[in-house]
Amino acid sequence: MTSPGPAVPLWNLANVLTMSRLALVPVFLFALLEADGTDPLWRATAAVVFGVATLTDRVDGDLARRWSQVTDFGTIADPIADKALTGAALIGLSALGELPWWVTIVIAVREVGVTVLRFWVLRYGVIPASRGGKVKAFAQAVAIGLYLLPLPVGAFPVRWGAMGVAVVLTVVTGADYMVRALRLRATAQRALAAG
Repeated sequence: MTSPGPAVPLWNLANVLTMSRLALVPVFLFALLEADGTDPLWRATAAVVFGVATLTDRVDGDLARRWSQVTDFGTIADPIADKALTGAALIGLSALGELPWWVTIVIAVREVGVTVLRFWVLRYGVIPASRGGKVKAFAQAVAIGLYLLPLPVGAFPVRWGAMGVAVVLTVVTGADYMVRALRLRATAQRALAAG
């Protein structure tokens, strides 16, 4: 009989990075909304804070997998931290009148919906982030970064295009996640009924 592997500590480096991303959300919002979002230095600061927080998302997942530090807490907290950061950015940009509210609402509904689905199917298993979900997250980060930076008006079509790509990927991957969640639940229920 094989013994289980060593327990993974809850407060490992990957989870600390995830929690630091959550802690950076109010710092980011302060920088974004300072001087009504019009000061270029504060906007650049907000973009840097957003970039650092986004980078922790990439690093924490890699560390957790490489060092075998994947925990149930991290699996749930990581997407929540991502959604808090992205949501704060989108709401802040819409409140400043720089991003249409419908974009924020579409992305927020998808992100909250996926989080609810994660909890709904949690007892049947965890659905890992798909490649499409990772591409979506990258597209959202790039688009938001372009909106955060104090760019000249001539660059606005680039950021509009980037946000358009992010919105399309958000909707498509949200639908994919819903299908995968429903399949996982149905498969688990069939297995329970058969056993």
